[in-house]
Amino acid sequence: MPKIVSEVVAKIKAIAMDVDGVLTDGAVWWGPNGEEWKRFHFADIMGLSLARKSGMAIALISGENSPLVDRLANKLGIGDVHKDCKDKASALRTFAERHGLRLEEICFIGDDVNDLSALSIVGLSACPADARPSIRKHCQVVTKLGGGNGAVREVVDMLLGSAKMAAKSVR
Repeated sequence: MPKIVSEVVAKIKAIAMDVDGVLTDGAVWWGPNGEEWKRFHFADIMGLSLARKSGMAIALISGENSPLVDRLANKLGIGDVHKDCKDKASALRTFAERHGLRLEEICFIGDDVNDLSALSIVGLSACPADARPSIRKHCQVVTKLGGGNGAVREVVDMLLGSAKMAAKSVR
């Protein structure tokens, strides 16, 4: 990780993210009765759980209005959920204000053009390896893993590893 990113990473206190293409692989399955299915990776779920336990605030900011986002948020105890969101930067500002955070203290993970406004205002911008090329070039961190396949866990591990290193250097 480049030094500038290491310094930025150490300041992060919250993670906000898109859902489809970040916590999922971007695919949607429709059942025969019209139900919508999404696949979530347990590595990402554990990563978000670890982030919450470490004291990080978490937000889900989705352009879709899927009840599956609510179900995931309920399972993980995430209270900051913005669905059917057309202005992700505005949702991010609301999240920051609610938690008394500066935008520089937030990592946003996105994968497509509708995430660019949020990615451009945070302290740490990240995306999965399979994000759109136009998004990858705007992100400070591009994971090795794809969306819905552990990319979020990779970011969380990086953030929590940085926090441990910072704590050791203070001792």
